[in-house]
Amino acid sequence: MTGHLIELASDVNAVGAYLSTRDEPGTRDFLAWAHQQGITTLVPVSREDGLLDWTQYDGGAESEDVQGMPVAVTERLGPGAIDSVDLMVVPAACVDRTGMRLGWGRGYFDRALGSMRRRPPVYAVIFDSELLETVPSEAHDQRVDGVVTPSGITRFSPVS
Repeated sequence: MTGHLIELASDVNAVGAYLSTRDEPGTRDFLAWAHQQGITTLVPVSREDGLLDWTQYDGGAESEDVQGMPVAVTERLGPGAIDSVDLMVVPAACVDRTGMRLGWGRGYFDRALGSMRRRPPVYAVIFDSELLETVPSEAHDQRVDGVVTPSGITRFSPVS
């Protein structure tokens, strides 16, 4: 998994990613690599109002946000900080073959992606079994450009 993420990020200056939980495919080795390479790496912090703040990942101390998700203990940069990234790596419960991403129903990442001034390539990190034929969606749901699984990278064609 880490090698596939590194392949995606090999020529970027800044990446938005997330600290995985025990139940998700791991992102920490990728985050550590990006930090060591001098790539600016922003990770989310859930807010009570449904938006995401961002902090810079430095491999140091972690805490939990209002949703109980792991976060880096560094200065909060606000929702707009994510506009500077060249690549987004997002979590998902599953993704379908058109790139429709199903999260966990809170809409944090859909709001963040929908509010970006310039949207970079967005890849969801999932297990192979979580790439499905179709998933339910609503008008506000945001598609991803591809998925990263333990077995590889799958890129999706843009939907017209």
